[in-house]
Amino acid sequence: MSNILLFAAGSLRGALGPLLAAFQAQTGEQVDTLFGPAGLLRQRIEAGEHPHIFASANLAHPQRLVDLRLSPRVQRFAQNRLCATVRNITELTKPPLLSVLLDSRWRIATSTPGADPSGDYAQQLFDRIETITPGAGDSLRQRALALVGGPDSAPLPPGRLAAEYLLNSGQADIFLGYASYGSVLAEFPELAVRYFPPSLAIRADYGLCLLDERAQRLAAFILGAQGQAILQEQGFLPANVVS
Repeated sequence: MSNILLFAAGSLRGALGPLLAAFQAQTGEQVDTLFGPAGLLRQRIEAGEHPHIFASANLAHPQRLVDLRLSPRVQRFAQNRLCATVRNITELTKPPLLSVLLDSRWRIATSTPGADPSGDYAQQLFDRIETITPGAGDSLRQRALALVGGPDSAPLPPGRLAAEYLLNSGQADIFLGYASYGSVLAEFPELAVRYFPPSLAIRADYGLCLLDERAQRLAAFILGAQGQAILQEQGFLPANVVS
């Protein structure tokens, strides 16, 4: 029998390494993986590719597959948060984070909305800012550079995180991405990870959908106690956390 094929959001790459190793040790089943922007992976499934299970960084992309009757339901399996990685200089680390974002001196990079849920969450942040300070969110939306995660984006060098690469290569001063990368990014002293206050906190809901019954055991493992513990060890929040 062939291996289970998992399509998964790129932000899950680090976490799914130990999770799938534990699943294989417990069940003896092998899993092949394809990581990428969840929106682009969903498009590939719609176009006829046949993974057995799809793990997205949002709920909308797997829900689209449910609507097309390719899967019975979406199950939320983890949560994340939007954060800002900045160059570790006083002008970017000391002022309130909203003030830093609104300072037009700084180049703000995001993932590509529509193709990559991280970019969609950045748009949600701009919407939230617009409600607090009319005009500010729209200004940020116009300034933001969608540099990764799109169909035409330049690929990241192997082993590089988007925030680290874009900031250290001089393409941006601020990157809006996922808080689950915080512990890895903390290893780079030239960078600093900043978290949004509750009024600006954007939650990212991760959802999976089963596309073939043979991946049922893997879905159950991800949603079960051991899978959930591994995801939390890797910086994700529990699927059922309330914020």
